Amino acid sequence: MPCGSDEPVTGNYFVSTYPPFSTWSSNKVNAVPEVLNQAPAPQHTPPLGLYIHIPFCVERCQYCYYLSYAGKSTKHMADYADALVSELNLYRNTSALANRHFSFVYFGGGTPSLLPDATLNRLLNNLQSVVPWNNTDEVTFECAPKTVTPPKMHILKDNGVTRISLGVQAVDDEVLRKNGRVHMTRDVEQAYEAITKTGFPITNIDLIVGLIGENEASFLRSLARIIDLKPDSITIYQLEIPLNTPLYRSLQSAQIHEPVASWDEKRHRLGIAFEQLVAAGYHVQNGYSAVRDPQRHSFIYQTAQYHGADLLGIGKASFSYISGVHFQNVATEESYFGQLQKGAFPIKRAYTLNHDERLIREFVLQLKLGRVSDEYFMKKFHVNIRDRFARPLGELERAGWIEHDAAHIILTREGLLRVDHLLENFYLPSHQHIRYS
Repeated sequence: MPCGSDEPVTGNYFVSTYPPFSTWSSNKVNAVPEVLNQAPAPQHTPPLGLYIHIPFCVERCQYCYYLSYAGKSTKHMADYADALVSELNLYRNTSALANRHFSFVYFGGGTPSLLPDATLNRLLNNLQSVVPWNNTDEVTFECAPKTVTPPKMHILKDNGVTRISLGVQAVDDEVLRKNGRVHMTRDVEQAYEAITKTGFPITNIDLIVGLIGENEASFLRSLARIIDLKPDSITIYQLEIPLNTPLYRSLQSAQIHEPVASWDEKRHRLGIAFEQLVAAGYHVQNGYSAVRDPQRHSFIYQTAQYHGADLLGIGKASFSYISGVHFQNVATEESYFGQLQKGAFPIKRAYTLNHDERLIREFVLQLKLGRVSDEYFMKKFHVNIRDRFARPLGELERAGWIEHDAAHIILTREGLLRVDHLLENFYLPSHQHIRYS
């Protein structure tokens, strides 16, 4: 099993899809126009989401592995916002997406809240002129504390944003400095006050466990300060150190001399955090987050995708999943703007899933929620998942990480803390022991 004392400190941890990104390729891109030219059957049309990638930030964090740029001009941001609208228009004119509305929308980054107010307002208006989201179930917008202002929050609220996700990561100024964060604790307090006064239906706060310079005591102090704020949702990710991050390069060149928390240490701290969140009235939803009210504070962007929803991603390097086809956009400025100017989809690589791969994809993603329904997979895929995955399920049950009742496969709390490390056990042999991204 891939989870044990020999786990590498560096590398990817968080599984966001299946098969691994490294299996997607440019020679499979021809599948994308084919699927876009087919209107889905009305009785088999899944929910559709929209992801908008805003790749700008004040300064790249040490641990960040997303495509992002610091120091871009106001004009460049405005040009990029206009390109996003052009890209959405291209997809709106396809048979697969022409008559569908978005069930959920997500603005991610980078730092979407870095956009100037005028650019942000125009972008939100122009996107909705292509596909309105007035009946959308959830519109999430990521914010960084130092870029939150009352006027910007009102722009978001007036344009239909229903969920703010505030990237705090720690409430410890020394830890924040060591990890390249540009905000301090005071910025978090001011940002949260502005968000609260604006009155969004849901506010989530992100933390990271295992940051450079953190110890168990400092992490739990950060958590206690966030619990005191009473956000609707608290999400805690275990620090990853992928090979394409400044943090990995600093560790390799011995520029950082502080010890890096092991996976066992991170899981231990996260386990304590879940206990304290439950004691404070929160409900653990998955391997990362807890919410105050499960009926009102669910994260539709996540749960819908884990149950097979389609997702259209626009922007540089964004990811999409339409009718069983994964595809990713180009990442360079020249390619992204150049393709759009020619009226072409700016796609770099793709992967078409077969029936079994679609089953595995939904199974491993739903395991991240801590509970998988037998009936769901029998109805949708006509497969008994206990038979299909008998060997890995048995191994993980003997290890104490999985249990079951009459209708569900359930992760124990210890299993939930290490869920992403367990998922490869369910991959096809050709997708095991390979680079994830």
